[in-house]
Amino acid sequence: MQYDKDLLSQHVELFLAARKILLAIDGVVEIKKDKITSYAYNGSGLCHMRTMPHGIDIGFLKGAQLSDKYSLLHGKGKRMRVLSLEKIVLHELNYYLLEATSRNS
Repeated sequence: MQYDKDLLSQHVELFLAARKILLAIDGVVEIKKDKITSYAYNGSGLCHMRTMPHGIDIGFLKGAQLSDKYSLLHGKGKRMRVLSLEKIVLHELNYYLLEATSRNS
């Protein structure tokens, strides 16, 4: 299971800190899958998260709809955009999470 691999990563502290922030949002639930740990908001897919060699990636399922105030999102798909983090800058992460949850309401 990917969640177990993330817990063994050198970036486990970053992963757990971002996970804690996500799960603190009312209406967010965690879904542990074999290949990815996903998060839903009020019954709709919000994002997934996994550790990477550089830190963590948070893939927003409706990321193409998000405003990208800090120009941190990457990807060219029709829907998804990814936020790659080496550290948590709380105001930036909260901004993207607020954007994503507002699109899922």
